[in-house]
Amino acid sequence: MASSSAGLVTGLTAAALATIGVLGYQASATAPADLGRTQASSTPAPGASKAPRDRRHPNALPAGSGRGERVVYSVDGDRVWLVGAGNKVERTFKVTPSTVDPVPGTYAVTSRSNRVTGSDGIPVEHVVRFTSVEGVVIGFSAAVDGSTAKPKPGERTGGIRETRADGDAMWQFATIGQRVVVVP
Repeated sequence: MASSSAGLVTGLTAAALATIGVLGYQASATAPADLGRTQASSTPAPGASKAPRDRRHPNALPAGSGRGERVVYSVDGDRVWLVGAGNKVERTFKVTPSTVDPVPGTYAVTSRSNRVTGSDGIPVEHVVRFTSVEGVVIGFSAAVDGSTAKPKPGERTGGIRETRADGDAMWQFATIGQRVVVVP
């Protein structure tokens, strides 16, 4: 009798772990559209509207993009900065923008996926999502084939494409809750 009870407990434990795994996967793959908004409205980051780039150093971190650890994304400059402790830029790189731009402001990483199919049908990896605009989820990703082609005109996509190496760096840096500052 003891061995049949042990088998029942083992079976129930395995079923419970499988259910938790499925729920965890579903939670990491989806998030409500407004999750991660750290502001009640999409107001620019302090000083963002007055954030000219240093003409002598076009890759310089935009003034007014905040302080502390954060991802900074320039919509007009198609560039990302990964900013670590002490306001030190750890990495900066060019990106290919999506067709739907996030509004300048401060957000947080809401979900991540290691590998999925992008809204444009291209397999992508290291997806880091931080907001949505009119039902289009916005986030950073790298195409598995390494391509960074611009989306087709008329497509409503939210994938800001990086190279695979830059996508790896973003994946390591931008965990759930990491601040993302969008500047013009």
